[in-house]
Amino acid sequence: MTTEKIDGVSVTTQANVYFDGKCVSHGITYPDGTKKSVGVILPATLTFNTGAPEIMECVAGACEYKLAGSEVWVTSSSGEKFSVPGNSKFEIRVASAYHYICHFG
Repeated sequence: MTTEKIDGVSVTTQANVYFDGKCVSHGITYPDGTKKSVGVILPATLTFNTGAPEIMECVAGACEYKLAGSEVWVTSSSGEKFSVPGNSKFEIRVASAYHYICHFG
């Protein structure tokens, strides 16, 4: 099921802007201290590095991603998630706006 709304959180109003505006996100914090980010990636092919493990949840649009060490591009679309290990990286390519929630931890 696709997350359409998140209630009861604090939102960081200043955006995180990456790759010359190709990726824009806002941090959110749940009452229990859990942190996530919500954002959009515009058409591009980008490489992200991870510190902590991440789960990317697609809430609209679609992307293709390739995890470090893999040569295979995998499609992820609305309602789907993919996991990225900590201290790693992944490539993502987007043909039209990809809206996401990044779950850290």
